[in-house]
Amino acid sequence: MGFALVWLVNAVVTLMIWCIIASAILSWLFAFDVINPRNRFVGQIAYVLDTVTRPILGPLQRVVPSLGGIDITPIIALLALQFLSVLFNRTVAPMLIMSLG
Repeated sequence: MGFALVWLVNAVVTLMIWCIIASAILSWLFAFDVINPRNRFVGQIAYVLDTVTRPILGPLQRVVPSLGGIDITPIIALLALQFLSVLFNRTVAPMLIMSLG
């Protein structure tokens, strides 16, 4: 059971990291007019990615100022998620595996 919980936490963190990366790339593609945001399929993908990443990026965007129109909150969020992942795997995961098996 402990291995399953550790795997689940790591999978969720990895999924959030990939969603943040995809959201940042999609916003760059919108900004440089590479893809049309009014395309229905692209709009749905952007909506899903925004819905998934907004709980993490939203509070950071209120705290971190914009640097000349460049949003660095995805970088900060990626660093924070990586830090939390390492912290979890080094401290909490061994205790979960030992106690739950």
